[in-house]
Amino acid sequence: MSVVIPAKDESENIEPLVAEIHQAIDGVVPFQVIVVDDGSTDGTGDVAIETGKRLGCEVKCVRHQNSVGQSTAVLTGVRHADGEWIVTMDGDGQNDPADIPAMIDCAKTMKNDIFCVAGYRKARKDTAWKRFQSKLANRVRDALLHDGCPDTGCGLKLFPRSTFLSLPYFDHMHRFLPALIRSQGGDIEVVVVSHRDRQRGQSKYSAWNRVWVGIVDLFGVMWLQRRAKVPVIARVDDTKAG
Repeated sequence: MSVVIPAKDESENIEPLVAEIHQAIDGVVPFQVIVVDDGSTDGTGDVAIETGKRLGCEVKCVRHQNSVGQSTAVLTGVRHADGEWIVTMDGDGQNDPADIPAMIDCAKTMKNDIFCVAGYRKARKDTAWKRFQSKLANRVRDALLHDGCPDTGCGLKLFPRSTFLSLPYFDHMHRFLPALIRSQGGDIEVVVVSHRDRQRGQSKYSAWNRVWVGIVDLFGVMWLQRRAKVPVIARVDDTKAG
């Protein structure tokens, strides 16, 4: 498994986050941590590598010369991943790595090779205004996309690497992964996860880019859903001997 963390100027958060990941899943499944340093100026990537060396944990840091955003950073991380399964999480420390084992257990029960286990921050630690924005955005999105995910903005997700790489790429696609995966014939399972206060640094997202910038993308995903074709295989004939 590869844990992919997009991070921009999160040097204060990345060391404790990598340490928590190591503590949570070391011995549970073979894993690596991939930190995508999205144009940081505070040494985020260097801190990640030094933490991995100190813990004896496999950490790979892929550095963008300039910041290109969270969706592209996730794509970079998945492309450089060695794991068959991918776990994504935010670099600000608000996702709790202790929730990963439960997501792994859920993933092991999936019958469909195309799937996503999505985290649901049922008890969010954000301000009342941010919670209102997210609740409104999630209701509108679910009403239009029917993706069956109450909290698509949660960064903590698990899916096969092959599933992600088969999806159409566009900026902000990370907000629509359940809908995109479902449109490919995939299954979605939701796991309640914890949510923590940001202890260090500042959020990179404002009210504008949290909610309203996604309106055009929302209609774009609806367009993709309507044009997606999922074949049902009746049978496969093969003349190969044996």
